[in-house]
Amino acid sequence: MPKIDSIKRRYGIVGRSPALENALQTALRVASTDLSVLITGESGVGKEVMSRIIHDNSTRKHEGFIAINAGALPPGTINSELFGHEKGAYTDARADRKGYFETLNGGTIFLDEIGEMPLETQSYLLRVLESGEFIRMGSNKVQRTDVRVVAATNRKLMERVADGKFREDLYYRLATVPIDMPSLRERPEDIYLLFRYFANNFAEKQSIESIQLDEEARWLLENYTWPGNIRELKNVAERLSILSEKREMTAVDLAEMMPQLLKRNLPAIRNEDSPAAAGGPSMQEREILYKVLFDMKEDMAYLKNLVRELIRNNDLRVPDAAQARALSMPGNYPAAAEQIDRFMDDVELNDDDRPSVTLNDLGSMAGSRDGHRRPHAPSAPVYSSPSAADPIIVDHSMRRAYDESEVVDEDLSLANAEKELIGKALKKHNGRRKEAAAELGISERTLYRKIKEYEVEE
Repeated sequence: MPKIDSIKRRYGIVGRSPALENALQTALRVASTDLSVLITGESGVGKEVMSRIIHDNSTRKHEGFIAINAGALPPGTINSELFGHEKGAYTDARADRKGYFETLNGGTIFLDEIGEMPLETQSYLLRVLESGEFIRMGSNKVQRTDVRVVAATNRKLMERVADGKFREDLYYRLATVPIDMPSLRERPEDIYLLFRYFANNFAEKQSIESIQLDEEARWLLENYTWPGNIRELKNVAERLSILSEKREMTAVDLAEMMPQLLKRNLPAIRNEDSPAAAGGPSMQEREILYKVLFDMKEDMAYLKNLVRELIRNNDLRVPDAAQARALSMPGNYPAAAEQIDRFMDDVELNDDDRPSVTLNDLGSMAGSRDGHRRPHAPSAPVYSSPSAADPIIVDHSMRRAYDESEVVDEDLSLANAEKELIGKALKKHNGRRKEAAAELGISERTLYRKIKEYEVEE
């Protein structure tokens, strides 16, 4: 089995991420067999290159190889393209024609976008994979072929199976050996290596000086999501090499030519995966979350009013006098709060003899040991601590204070909270990013990106 380094040099593969190394190792191990291989991964990750590696390192390397995009063939002609047809099989069939499975006997067929193949064609393909037999369109003669099939898709085939758009038995027949190609955002350590590779190759072809990036510009590249993967990165390297007047680009220069690098890439529902596309409700997830939060806010306000009404109408009792300290008075009634604290500090608790006193007595600052109000307060007030049986009751003056309190709407924006925390951290550490990033629990690169994004003054 050839070494991975020699395979990388031969096919122009750049990278050292463990996920890429594992995919190459699997491809080389399975190449010497005739097992079917299913390569999965996003568009632009190099699935076709992996199929070439499998074919070129197999016993079929001297036979034919063809790559077919199953999603690009029209449904009416895909069977004819793959399995052939007899003269007169359909209107335009003016002569016999061999299909790919017949002409590439002994070779390898790479079926890209296998998830887009029609269900009817999937049945014919399953027959070929299981027994090596097929029938031309318009013929009743069974023919045999010896073709290895390597399939690839950027779709989740099990979801297609659940939707009835892909045969489950064909999936398990194709996925004898699955190979998952990592996306570019899953191998950030390879992004700059690939950029340098593409930039140098393009500069050599065009006889120009290769473009260079500083550390911050490199960080911007490595933290971009790259939805187009390697294909998009190659286009970016070639575009910057031609359009940039500078040969050494900074992060600011890169952001001016590629503003999408500074955009936030939050998760969102894809069109094909959205509830509306699946026949569900059309309301977006964000709107649902906002509605739930507002409903919860209304419910909490209702519960607060309900508790206050229960206390007012039913003379509810609090079982522990110490809980009076937890009653927070509104800011416009500081005297009542001070009166409670002064009363609780003067009270001496006695486990054996604990007569009750109510907050109604606080207004006159006098009470008796049986808990009843006296018509006139004595000159020397006597306090008694409440017991579990005779606890504290909120009086009318305190009830009025709570009724006049307001529920303040809070700013629930995550972006504003992040911006405020970043500003406080920078101010605390006198603009030193490294110490501010450590305080916030994020990397210095992440702090730099968010400073640029929120335009925080340092």
